[in-house]
Amino acid sequence: MSQQQPRAPPAAAASAAPNPGVIGFLRHQVKHRPSLIPLFIIMGTAVAGAGLYLMRLALYCPEVRWDKKNNPEPWNNLDPTHRYKFFAVNMDYSKLEKDRPDF
Repeated sequence: MSQQQPRAPPAAAASAAPNPGVIGFLRHQVKHRPSLIPLFIIMGTAVAGAGLYLMRLALYCPEVRWDKKNNPEPWNNLDPTHRYKFFAVNMDYSKLEKDRPDF
């Protein structure tokens, strides 16, 4: 009878390879498929823009309040000349009159 050498299972050989992670996967895809570069740029710009817009809403929107004890109703302290909309067409906020009472 011949003596056989014990073999390593194939899964052990595959698990010994380093895990490239997301950055390594993207680098591999860009290297082998350069036509995906515009897609990655557009998607990266969209994700960054969405994150910045959410940060703008959280920091500057009068409906969002982080400090409930000191200023429970921050929307009542807004002047009518304060522009808090993201985009306003043909609106001059400096000419608006105050139409609400002081609290």
